[in-house]
Amino acid sequence: MPSAVVHASELDGDLDLEADVVVIGSGAAGAVVACELAEAGQDVIVLEEGAHVTPEQYGRMRPSQSMRHMWRDAGLTFAMGLCDTPLVNVTMGRCIGGSSVLTGGVCFRVPGSVLHEWSHDLGLVELTEKGMEPCFQSVEKAVHVETVPERMRSKSTLRFLDGAARLGYPTKALRRNTHGCNGCGRCNFGCPHGAKMSVDVTYLPRAMAAGARVYSDCRVEKITHNGSRATGVVGRLLSRPHGKKRGRLHVRARRVVVAAGSFGSPLLLSRSGIGQRSGQVGKNLTLHPGFRVMARFDEKIEGWKGSLQSAYSDAFEHERITLVGLFIPPGVLAATMPGVGPAHVRRARTVPHLGIFGGMIHDDGGGTVRETLTGPMMTYRMSARDRAAVPKLMRHMAEIFFAGGAKEVFLPVLGLGGINADQLGTLDLEHVKGRQLECSSQHPLGTCRMGVSPGGSVVDPDGQSWDLPELFVADGSILPTSLGVNPQLSIMSMATRIAWKLRERPLPG
Repeated sequence: MPSAVVHASELDGDLDLEADVVVIGSGAAGAVVACELAEAGQDVIVLEEGAHVTPEQYGRMRPSQSMRHMWRDAGLTFAMGLCDTPLVNVTMGRCIGGSSVLTGGVCFRVPGSVLHEWSHDLGLVELTEKGMEPCFQSVEKAVHVETVPERMRSKSTLRFLDGAARLGYPTKALRRNTHGCNGCGRCNFGCPHGAKMSVDVTYLPRAMAAGARVYSDCRVEKITHNGSRATGVVGRLLSRPHGKKRGRLHVRARRVVVAAGSFGSPLLLSRSGIGQRSGQVGKNLTLHPGFRVMARFDEKIEGWKGSLQSAYSDAFEHERITLVGLFIPPGVLAATMPGVGPAHVRRARTVPHLGIFGGMIHDDGGGTVRETLTGPMMTYRMSARDRAAVPKLMRHMAEIFFAGGAKEVFLPVLGLGGINADQLGTLDLEHVKGRQLECSSQHPLGTCRMGVSPGGSVVDPDGQSWDLPELFVADGSILPTSLGVNPQLSIMSMATRIAWKLRERPLPG
């Protein structure tokens, strides 16, 4: 990336700036908006809370270093499970480029069934497949979305696909924003070979080439206004490596675009006293609760050799379940194996024999993000139908792995250990308590949702706040429902749609 990124942590004193548009967040949504508006001739400033870690730097990092320097809370952000809901580890980026740098690169368009619900049932009439097509095409071209070739499939994925075929379940190739991928499996920690076309190497360089100014280490604390429209932001500059507050930040702007994600955006709006009319800010959080299933084979399969994510199955879409291939670096995987001491060492030695696949649920909006006396908090309550889908997901995945030749399967049930095919039939998975489930999410959505009236939504169909003119939200928090698929392309396409509308909207005087 060009050296135009300003490290606010290295500045002395305060930072006082002025622009046409200030964009809060440099991830999948913020980078897209900044690029589109800068290339349209507008004066744009991008503010990022996290650090600027260049591709050369994160390419040399160990996974533990990447988590420490680029992930929010070092990857240890959790949504507290309510009632019979598991604790959910929610991972998010906190760096220039945001979570885009740390995804597996999977790119799905918003499914047609979801767009039909939004346009037909929710009244968002422009959000049809035809209406979104130009946005999808624009993003796919900009980040080089391509189908993962079969030769890139790891043996881990192939074993799962073999099992699915034997049971009659169809599978499909994934599409990812890559160019020249060699299958090193490091996607979630920043591609060391520059093959993942994340926004830090695509949209942000374009934005800066068009004159956008990008600042790292800037924590926006409030949105300012003059009573009739948004006028800018205030906050603090952060030091590195510990992120302590330093000088003050003040940006005056004619328009404000919030793109801090489904965690950061509702917190910022709440701190600014915006969105209170609807009572929806920070509510309706969806997570796509994810569950990883591992399987041991007699032969070595070395599942880290090949594309991290190359295939998926929507065979259980009617049960609101999507199965997606994945793998993680062997050192990280070994650390997650069950057991203590010698027992853990024995399990860790089986890593070359392990296959992994993931499953996620197309969930209802049962979560919240809010400020508390001790800091920001996420809570999450699975609906009855979401909770009922969990044992189905585990059983489907275990059966597929056994059909693919696995000798032992590890379900995401804490304390269970490995099971064989006979034991699977005797397990009462329907009565496993939520607190016993290992659950994760990389897809928080919906906390500032879009709608057609201020009574039930935070922003209007163009992304503008119902409460404050010239304040727009353009990230995953505006999605009205969960998607059931990885959201990166959907978020970028929605941000493109909003940015194109802002290009044509006159800036206030």
